[in-house]
Amino acid sequence: MPHGNKKDSLNPAHPACNLNDFVYFCDMSIVRAKKSLGQHFLRDQNIARKITDSLLPLTRNVLEIGAGMGVLTRYLLDNPQISFKAIDIDRESIAYLHAEYPEHRAQILYGDFLKTDLAGEYDAPLSIIGNLPYNISSQIFFRIIDNRDLVVQAVCMIQKEVAERIAAPHGGKDYGILSVFLQTFYHIEYLFTVSEKVFDPPPKVKSAVIRLTRNERQHLECDEKLFFNVVKTAFNQRRKTLRNSIRGLLPPAFESEYLNLRPEQLSVDDFLKLCRALQEAEKTES
Repeated sequence: MPHGNKKDSLNPAHPACNLNDFVYFCDMSIVRAKKSLGQHFLRDQNIARKITDSLLPLTRNVLEIGAGMGVLTRYLLDNPQISFKAIDIDRESIAYLHAEYPEHRAQILYGDFLKTDLAGEYDAPLSIIGNLPYNISSQIFFRIIDNRDLVVQAVCMIQKEVAERIAAPHGGKDYGILSVFLQTFYHIEYLFTVSEKVFDPPPKVKSAVIRLTRNERQHLECDEKLFFNVVKTAFNQRRKTLRNSIRGLLPPAFESEYLNLRPEQLSVDDFLKLCRALQEAEKTES
């Protein structure tokens, strides 16, 4: 989404939202969970409150991704300490929530988070919260990484397996690309596990809530494109040592102790040190 005036693309009056096409069912009592959108609606109010209470008071701006039937939204709208908005790509959910909370229509917005220009919408730090659609949770986290200078916190419910991978320390099989990239810029906390029985429809797997808070790392001190490329290339052949998996990225005669390791054996700092060494070797060669 191109940069425009701040607040435009998340404004119900903005043409991109197509809110004029909506049919509002004021007597709507339920939203159909859509498999194509990866929807599983949380029904347990105690867990909903526990999730919203996990949001630390780090920012005034809070954006909920995938409001669904508003199980988190209701508590967030009641919080006078935050400036709250919710975004959902499901028109049926938006119609339902507009009917439930008519006084908050301007805060409950139709749109695709993955296409939203956060920097164009917000000029102050932002926290994100949501029961993320299972089928795009990784894409959402990569968008958070892209906006890491703006998004200082994220409290998200996702598949338990994905949560464990994100929070995994180096050295184990759960540690991977998303682990490295998110841990490079955020502190990761695995908060609690959520049973599949509290959703409608129930998913086939358990869920978990994690919290990301921005760490102190502002600069990588190496080329960012190189860092991302090395990590992705290494984990795409994770059974091989780096000497073999990233061979095409190595300058002639380059040597490092890290080349004899497999990618899961390298911490974030190890990957950064390796990339800095690669850059220095390239400078020497040139």
